Amino acid sequence: MNDQIKKSIIKRLRTAGCVFAEEEAELLLAEAQALDALSDMVNNRINGSPLEYVLGWAEFCGHRIAVEPGVFVPRRRTEFLVHQAVAFSIPGVTVVDLCCGTGAIGVAIAKDLGWIELHSTDIDPTAVRCALRNVTSLGGQVYEGDLYKPLPSKLRGKVDILVANVPYVPTGQIKLLPPEARLHEPNMALDGGLDGLDIQRRVAKEAPLWLKTGGHLLIETSKMQAPQTVEIFSQNGLIPQMVHYAELDSTIVIGTNPLQE
Repeated sequence: MNDQIKKSIIKRLRTAGCVFAEEEAELLLAEAQALDALSDMVNNRINGSPLEYVLGWAEFCGHRIAVEPGVFVPRRRTEFLVHQAVAFSIPGVTVVDLCCGTGAIGVAIAKDLGWIELHSTDIDPTAVRCALRNVTSLGGQVYEGDLYKPLPSKLRGKVDILVANVPYVPTGQIKLLPPEARLHEPNMALDGGLDGLDIQRRVAKEAPLWLKTGGHLLIETSKMQAPQTVEIFSQNGLIPQMVHYAELDSTIVIGTNPLQE
């Protein structure tokens, strides 16, 4: 496709407020199979659809993750959660990814370690459908349901790594999110309740029932909420630590299921 088309796309994207118009134009041109398809993609992007919805994928930890409209788009900051989980893992560990969305976190952990026993859950049917595309190709299992409820009982006390990028935006702050998230991603993937910590409390409460002795729960949170997340972990018998990575503005709280006396 000629330079004139590319320049036209860049101009339209820039006019629509796309900050990285040149990069987005390159991606759209590379993905489109024909001019009609390209036109539709550009129009969808200009009308506010997240770029990942338009492309059908998101890059996460160097991997392409299939993304569908209506599912939470994996953020680059969450790559730090993956790196922390991998640091506590060896090939063959049992990993559970709660509120998995696209399944990106579990997929990235599996690809980094080479092989894991992966179980991913989400309450949203759209997310589950999307996660099936990403997770099952690696031999993982995907379940539809609320947090731990759909997991097979055989996993109780057997999980090495429990990862959970649960909703943690306080309800009153949803309106402050960028339009791409606020208008297009499901509210249930964003809203963490009055203080943003409702789902974290539920995850931490049951975590000791599912984790092995010495197993780890890792949750992404905000730097401001982290002290409360640490306290939630302590209240539920987990040994907490907080780590922050300034470059991605990513904060993770890690809870270890203590060794038996």
